[in-house]
Amino acid sequence: MTVQRRTFLKSASIALAASAAPRALAHCGTCAPAPAKKPNIVIIFADDLGSGDLQCINKKSVIPTPHTTRLANEGMIFTDAHTTSAVCTPSRYSLVTGRYCWRTRLKHGVLSGFSSHLIDPKRETIATLLKGAGYDTACIGKWHLGMDLPKPAKAGPKPKDKHKGRVDYTKKIQNSPNVNGFDYYFGVTASLDMPPYTFIENDKFVAPATSRYPGSSFPNYSRGGDMAKDFSHVGALDILTKKSCEHIAKSAKGDKPFFLYFPLTSPHKPCLPAERFVGKSKRGLYGDFLMQTDWVVGEVLKALDDAKVADNTLLIVSSDNGSYMYRLKDNEPGHIKTPSVQGFRESNHTANHIYRGTKADIYDGGHRVPFIVRWPGKTPKASTCDTPVSIVDLLATCAAAGGVTKLAKTTGEDSFNLLPLMEGKPLPTPRAPVIHHSSGGHFAIRDGKWKLICSAGSGGRARPKGDAWKKPFQLYDMAADPSETKNVAAANPEVVNRLHTKIRAMMSAGTSK
Repeated sequence: MTVQRRTFLKSASIALAASAAPRALAHCGTCAPAPAKKPNIVIIFADDLGSGDLQCINKKSVIPTPHTTRLANEGMIFTDAHTTSAVCTPSRYSLVTGRYCWRTRLKHGVLSGFSSHLIDPKRETIATLLKGAGYDTACIGKWHLGMDLPKPAKAGPKPKDKHKGRVDYTKKIQNSPNVNGFDYYFGVTASLDMPPYTFIENDKFVAPATSRYPGSSFPNYSRGGDMAKDFSHVGALDILTKKSCEHIAKSAKGDKPFFLYFPLTSPHKPCLPAERFVGKSKRGLYGDFLMQTDWVVGEVLKALDDAKVADNTLLIVSSDNGSYMYRLKDNEPGHIKTPSVQGFRESNHTANHIYRGTKADIYDGGHRVPFIVRWPGKTPKASTCDTPVSIVDLLATCAAAGGVTKLAKTTGEDSFNLLPLMEGKPLPTPRAPVIHHSSGGHFAIRDGKWKLICSAGSGGRARPKGDAWKKPFQLYDMAADPSETKNVAAANPEVVNRLHTKIRAMMSAGTSK
């Protein structure tokens, strides 16, 4: 059943808020009220979940997603939420560090499962900040931010597969997520279509990847490479979910608040739902995998309820970028009848809702994502907020929720506190414009209703791809044309010039503040 929501906040500008410290507690003589108990914080970060994949956002979707609908009914949907990039590694970097990824060595594309660490071990992260505030911190799931895998003492002849025989799975991993502030880590190095296919616990491999996976095409798309003998692509999500729920149950019994970052492996390729979901959605394996992804949210909700900590937990569900499923015409073969097709006929399902493009593209279909927040007693129930928010803002927001009221200049340089919005309050101070980034290293800047794309193409999968920073640029009025159908750059040269100057200045400044 579709639940009607009131728009809780209306924003004429599409600016975000500057980080604001909570009001100080009132004092009366030498007496002061007891400090509020710090909330537990859980972030469920889906992989390639589109803004049209959930029924609570896309009312035309027939794919059952009841658990995210429950979450939305009990909290707030941000209807204009974005990742910093249209692909995963940069968005994950922004979430964990509060900083745009293009400020690092990674200017485009993503890391592999064998890539070295991307986050400077000395950099403050969302986990180090919360750990310093007294939190137990954990990451369970897909990391995809690089770690330094141990190499054999003596490498043999260079094989055709550049990674074969290049990892000693019996040795300790350097610069695992533990170095970035997480007390506990369990998961995989990157996406489930990238070897090595084996789990890691803290800084060690759970099992050596001594077998070889041959690779497979869509929907079971996975690259060939090292794999542990008992590793199962189809079973990985269930294992990560079980681990996360067990961690919640254990942490709830402790004397510290807990922070759990739960980056999923779904619905990213390989599109392999568990057997119990196959055929349930009537929308092919992708639809079935969406149902399993929604089930994961339900399991976390149940774990919080069972542990009796739901009322004091800030729960956020979002995604690292848009869906990889194309929007097809009704005369084209679609995924439902032809599982090998990476796309739906528009009349069957729109994974990226009304938005142009897909994962990897600079258009909103690449980076506009679901963003649902529940914080009982703080977030108004069944509400929506149309002020744009960004994944990069989660560091400052969660830090503020955990009592960290001031960030150093070199911490979370692009992150702003969204707590006022989550509490149904207006933003006290406008935020700097938001910058978007495609897989090919093409940039866009969003300021108010305007979105300037500094390229003539998508910078990703859609054609034409264009060249970064090469004119003619594209300008869209996102208030009047959210589907980006009409380029109005020629009619608004002063806006194009102003935003081009602004994005160049922000990129060279090293901070958005």
